[in-house]
Amino acid sequence: MLELSGLKKSFVEPNGATLPILDIPQFKVAAGEQAVIRGRSGCGKTTLLHVIAGITHPDAGSVTIDGVDVTRLPEAGRDRFRAEKIGYIFQTFNLLEGFSALENVLLGMAFTRGGADRGRACELLEQVGLGHRLDHRPAKLSVGEQQRVAVARALANRPRLLLADEPTANVDPGNQQQLVDLIREHCQSEEVALLLVTHEPTVAEQFSRVESLESFNQAVAS
Repeated sequence: MLELSGLKKSFVEPNGATLPILDIPQFKVAAGEQAVIRGRSGCGKTTLLHVIAGITHPDAGSVTIDGVDVTRLPEAGRDRFRAEKIGYIFQTFNLLEGFSALENVLLGMAFTRGGADRGRACELLEQVGLGHRLDHRPAKLSVGEQQRVAVARALANRPRLLLADEPTANVDPGNQQQLVDLIREHCQSEEVALLLVTHEPTVAEQFSRVESLESFNQAVAS
């Protein structure tokens, strides 16, 4: 499902020096597999997810998802591919302030071939405990509720790959397990590959595959 090969990404620092962030010879996630990536702050976890999603373009290497090398697509092609094949739970939510919870989820579905499915959007928001908040805009939702809207939006388009960047970071401990269970059950029932980044040991220990980014990212290991 997902295969990274020879992947490299660097950033230029204010002093003009080059800072290597990613140097990954190879990394794979099978179709339907659920994997966790852990690592210290600043080791490139979010950058890795952005490169996989086609939000950030790598300096070298390939990112193959469902048989398509995303790095070879033009920007518009990457946007279309992401809408069709990838769900993304952003750590900072990325919700549109002028839209309600329901509208945020529907908008995420509008760019797919199937279009917006109001029934599925309402069902997902109900499952994350926001059935009574459908018409609330982000400013009227708690931080944890905004995170749950982001989860519902990421699952709405029935992706082939779900990328989750600290999906429980802003959810109170009492609801973390419910949210993780929801994500995992949806991925299992719909055969979605899941790559989840977390700092939470209690979240990571639920997965059979847990990888340290430092173990396969030579930019950090060196």
